[in-house]
Amino acid sequence: MSSPVKPPNCKECEVRGACLFSTLESCHLEIISDAKNINFYKKGSVIFHENNYPLGLYGLYKGKAKLYKTSEMGKEHILKLAKEGDTLGYRALISSEKYEVSAMAIEDCHICFIPKNLFLETLKVSPRLTDNVMALLTGDLRVAEEKIADLAQKTVKERVAETIISLKNFYGLDQDEKTINVNLSREDLANLVGTATETLIRSLSEFKKNKIIELKGKKIIIQNIKLLQSIANNN
Repeated sequence: MSSPVKPPNCKECEVRGACLFSTLESCHLEIISDAKNINFYKKGSVIFHENNYPLGLYGLYKGKAKLYKTSEMGKEHILKLAKEGDTLGYRALISSEKYEVSAMAIEDCHICFIPKNLFLETLKVSPRLTDNVMALLTGDLRVAEEKIADLAQKTVKERVAETIISLKNFYGLDQDEKTINVNLSREDLANLVGTATETLIRSLSEFKKNKIIELKGKKIIIQNIKLLQSIANNN
């Protein structure tokens, strides 16, 4: 992490519509805007570590990040990806518990930091913020339940196809309208799918051979979205 940079005013922030404070009352938003800092995290930098207590809330202003848990053997398991406007570390903050996961920048990031006490005090007095937190919690729970079901019911090939589609929907496409707008290592992609890296590579090679996708370094180019969707839905 480098030294702080000048933060944008929350009322004028271009990603406010996607963030936890999108509907926050103006009086509370102004206080948060004045109190927050924004820090730069270089690609590969850890934003916070599991088993540490949270000191505040992190809001992703620019860049992309991953939330992951490390096993006793040192293997990462990615639980969630984050993009601009997403909030990181809010569950541990609300429950006053240690982080159960770590967060890392997967590309250069600018991240807003809101002090713990200010966030919790605002949560007590703002019905709009309470509603947004509840929506965030239920959304995360739904995604977790769907992932557990997929791991139990779908083959690796189906999960690889589904993960590629999810990345497309979450991060969008580059200007060519084919290339997914994120760079993920094969290991990170395997962690998202829930399989070994070698198994993932075999599935990607099969998709490439059948002209479903093209690979350029860490970039995935979708060539046949209909066939990819058919595989993901087991049709």
